[in-house]
Amino acid sequence: GIKWMSSLEAKFEDAKDKKPTAEKLERLRREKINRFRNKHRISIQGTDLPDPIATFDQLQKEYKVHPKIMENVQAAGFQVPTPIQMQAIPVMLHGRELLASAPTGSGKTLAFCIPLLTHLKQPRNKGFRALIISPTRELASQTHRELEKLAEGTGFRIHMIHKAAEAAKKFGPKSSKKF
Repeated sequence: GIKWMSSLEAKFEDAKDKKPTAEKLERLRREKINRFRNKHRISIQGTDLPDPIATFDQLQKEYKVHPKIMENVQAAGFQVPTPIQMQAIPVMLHGRELLASAPTGSGKTLAFCIPLLTHLKQPRNKGFRALIISPTRELASQTHRELEKLAEGTGFRIHMIHKAAEAAKKFGPKSSKKF
């Protein structure tokens, strides 16, 4: 038979019949992520890029960042990640290479220290397991301070070496051969 309905009912029927496809859902998700990046002025290039984070809580839920590290982030007064942290932390946690540029004071140090400690997982007695090279002593001191605050209570030992002779005394005569 013939089914009689108004144009409004026909639109409702059409909408009921159409289920969102996986492609459409993915496209909508991508659009939402692009709007988020544009809102926070995050410019990124590459393929198969991880989504940015909006909160530090996502790091613990999605990336299993050590709870003590997250406590230290909050204790340091960081409430919401900065744009560089929103995108750089997930990229590095996915083991990807990163070249980032952001203004002074934008949170770059925290953006690379969280993934560094997360990749190391836990302290081990195996010597130096990570190395950060800084162009100036001032930047090295700042990075050292931030990393010590971030790693507090995790058992990681953070050292700053700025003279080879002092390092040999501090870490023993075999350290230059071993590390």
